[in-house]
Amino acid sequence: MNLDLSRTVSPTESSKASITALNSVVLYGLAFLLAYGVHQLATAAMAHRLGIPLTLHLSHVQFLIPDRQWWRIAVIAVYGVGPFLSLLLAIAAGLLFWFYGRGRKGRLKLFYFWLALHAFNLVLGGLIAGSFTQLGFWYVPRWLFVEGGTAFPIALAVLGGIIAVITGYKAAVAFLQSHDSRTMMLYANRGQLIFTGLLVPWVVGSLLLAALKWPDLTTYEGLLFVTMGLFLLPLSISSRNELFQDTVPTPRKTTIAWGFVGAFLLLALLWRLVFNAGITLS
Repeated sequence: MNLDLSRTVSPTESSKASITALNSVVLYGLAFLLAYGVHQLATAAMAHRLGIPLTLHLSHVQFLIPDRQWWRIAVIAVYGVGPFLSLLLAIAAGLLFWFYGRGRKGRLKLFYFWLALHAFNLVLGGLIAGSFTQLGFWYVPRWLFVEGGTAFPIALAVLGGIIAVITGYKAAVAFLQSHDSRTMMLYANRGQLIFTGLLVPWVVGSLLLAALKWPDLTTYEGLLFVTMGLFLLPLSISSRNELFQDTVPTPRKTTIAWGFVGAFLLLALLWRLVFNAGITLS
């Protein structure tokens, strides 16, 4: 993948690239917290409805019953409701982006874009992370088709990885349409846009979110940051080869999205304060 990052850029391009990177990191993190919050709260609500005591932590839900007390329907319902709602959220965010975001100026469309990817990753990435750790979403296909053993969940994880790669590769135009800057949209600046708008938020945003969850970060949750690469690396390649370079007729000036910055910092602070000691539901 040739990003041509060695090309000399003007001060204006450099400034816009830095702002794009900051805004993308913030929106990446904000979208993750929203998608992940929906997933975890749905899981906790279903368990509570079924009378299963639990504690909500920074990075996982701890169920306070022995393994032998679980029953098949409870496993499928508790571990399946989060991914199911995540899939619905991914579809809703994708539709909002397509019909109400991409043709308008502003940064809300970039938020829709990241929200759709994060929510979809909680489904497909959850299958893959679960296959490595035998946790999380892995329990659903494992208990749904008990006679299939572990072969069926692994096959689903492989299929999920393929779908993630295809989805990422096909999302190039959507990614480009999620940005307003005419300068960054130029094909000559495509390498800078990919680096600052995709790779930086993935790496920096994931590190910030991991730090937010530390020391409670589980292997399963950590792998979800890795599986995001199944979307973003093919998307980077496809975007580099995509000739599309149009944007909205009157794009918004490239400035720091202070409103989203404040929202992310506030939500991250509340997340840490609320879940640091754990919330027990019995």
